[in-house]
Amino acid sequence: MPTGLAPFWWAVWESGTAAALDGASSLVAQGMTGFTLTRIDVSVPQGSRVWRHPGITVTRRRDVGRVLPVLPRVEPATATIRAAQLATSDRQAALLICLPVQQRIVAPAHLLDRWRTVRRSPRHTLLGQVIADVCDGAHSLGELDFAGLCRRTDLPEPRRQQLRRGPRGRIYLDNEFACGLVVEIDGAQHGWGLAPVEDALRANALTLQSRRVLRIPVIGLRLNPQAFMAQVAEGIRLMTLR
Repeated sequence: MPTGLAPFWWAVWESGTAAALDGASSLVAQGMTGFTLTRIDVSVPQGSRVWRHPGITVTRRRDVGRVLPVLPRVEPATATIRAAQLATSDRQAALLICLPVQQRIVAPAHLLDRWRTVRRSPRHTLLGQVIADVCDGAHSLGELDFAGLCRRTDLPEPRRQQLRRGPRGRIYLDNEFACGLVVEIDGAQHGWGLAPVEDALRANALTLQSRRVLRIPVIGLRLNPQAFMAQVAEGIRLMTLR
């Protein structure tokens, strides 16, 4: 697909009356990086005359939503939700929620507010969980949820929020097993700013105390819990053999 804004202008001009970029196309036009479009998504009001062109997907909507000026595009919170709804897989849906939040194209509070107005949606359960996780909502997957996964996979329940001393002060461990395995559940904020530096210092300090640390992104537990819990089981086995 051609790069730059020209294809977006062409799609808006040629698709129909009051057309606006939507979904991932709106987000890329807004500046989102890290995602390659395979088509341009455009929305038009119901009743609009539509012209179909290769590479453009046009959706008639009862309510297109608020459209930003100059290059017509649906505002970021609505576009993020629609991008995830139109994704080709659950993994892509999660990516299309993470990227605009991490790149500050959409404010977490705005995304949460917009999501609360959505009554029906493809992947409704998954999107609700991922949006809450990424925006640090009240229903984020945390230590209690991880303990539940341990019980369901016949693993011992970890001790939570254990206090340890590190070279930079106190360290609270998300989950620690009796064998010395530590499992840290990383929310989206762990990838922002200087958080990776602090996480590395923390993990290294624990390793020097003869502990083994597994870091699990919360989105990973949403999308592939079996693989991560298998790693936890292997970590417990290896630590027990020491």
